[in-house]
Amino acid sequence: MTLDAVLARIDTTLPEALERLLELLRIPSISTDPAFAPDCARAANWLVDELNSLGFQASTRPTPGHPMVVARHEGPGRHILFYGHYDVQPVDPLALWDRDPFDPELQDTAKGKVIRGRGASDDKGQLMTFIEACRAYKDVHGTLPGNLTIFLEGEEESGSPSLVPFLRDNADELSAEIALICDTGLFADTQPAIVTMLRGLLGEEMTITAANKDLHSGMFGGAAINPIRVLTRILGGLHDAEGRVTIPGFYDDVDELPEAVRAQWQNLAFDHARFLGDVGLTTPAGESDRTPLEMIWSRPTGEINGIWGGYTGDGFKTVLPGQAHAKVSFRLVSRQDPDKLREAFRAWVRAQLPPDCSVEFHGHGASPAGTMAITDPAFEAARRALTDEWNRPAAFVGCGGSIPIAGYFKSELGMDAMLIGFGRDDDQIHSPNEKYDLECFHKGIRSWARILDRIAR
Repeated sequence: MTLDAVLARIDTTLPEALERLLELLRIPSISTDPAFAPDCARAANWLVDELNSLGFQASTRPTPGHPMVVARHEGPGRHILFYGHYDVQPVDPLALWDRDPFDPELQDTAKGKVIRGRGASDDKGQLMTFIEACRAYKDVHGTLPGNLTIFLEGEEESGSPSLVPFLRDNADELSAEIALICDTGLFADTQPAIVTMLRGLLGEEMTITAANKDLHSGMFGGAAINPIRVLTRILGGLHDAEGRVTIPGFYDDVDELPEAVRAQWQNLAFDHARFLGDVGLTTPAGESDRTPLEMIWSRPTGEINGIWGGYTGDGFKTVLPGQAHAKVSFRLVSRQDPDKLREAFRAWVRAQLPPDCSVEFHGHGASPAGTMAITDPAFEAARRALTDEWNRPAAFVGCGGSIPIAGYFKSELGMDAMLIGFGRDDDQIHSPNEKYDLECFHKGIRSWARILDRIAR
């Protein structure tokens, strides 16, 4: 079988693939620090050279920040777009690294061999799994698999300020039938997954003002309204006794989980007691009629992220503050509209203000949830390909966090995305001593070869 020849090629050329990854990891492409701008450009150019050598038509594209990399190979079959990012997080605190973050190496550990270095897992090692799968295909067949566009970003770790304008300006070139994103992880150490649900995010900061200055609590206490009391009363009512958010209309656009997906989740080996126990907790605190996996993957939330006011320094000061402040965030799912919910939250707060109190709001971003159309046959084809490689059933899973690129592909380019990654929970991304298991790198390459064999042709 032709696939067997590709997989065999991946196995025999793994040392060379590892050397190429180490070479890319040596480039300190830290996007958030202007001092490393030349290194970001160097990483982009390195990738362009590699992709051109494989038969892509690749180039860097300028942005107000760091360059994008776009590579195209026209061929038969569905047009597939692959996304990754070549920029990395800063390395601070440097003293906690066991070696130079940009002097990567293959290390032996109690759990097996790991690739140690900044960007090993997030996201250089992950994006190279796809490129190396394409390389093996080219080596065996003399051409690349299917109709492919590769799109690599250089600002993901610094908020992607150039991303949306670039997508809009290059929509015709980048629009495809489906996107593949390699910036996630395995569900468990040896169980692959495809993320099909991503929660959106809404952030609000609020300040309640009462008196025009801080007051002496002995002289004014009892007679003057305390804005901290008002604030805590309002926020204390954000949830009912069952853990549901009480803002009117909050759940209007929340869809129930499809039964087929719920059944898959119930079969996953998710130990919620251990999940909470690892952080010193014992009891799920969300909606009482939902499983923990449903809570963190498919249900919306309202959380108080910070609250302050009055005197908080050493000692004691009997002050009655003039202002009280809080930061509140909401994780959104399904069809929830962040702009609509922002106005609903603000109206809910204003309706509870007593006389002599006013409120000011400051928004901190808003992005909708992403829900992928898993009825597309490519999703099931990719799931079966992953199952074949890892010898454990791959699952369609959710993600409690927010990965904006998937939402932007949907809103700006009108295409669904499959988020398939091979990182593990202990990869220490964004932290000192980041690593990527050699097994994940190897099987990640093999996984993409299987997926491309099933869907690209």
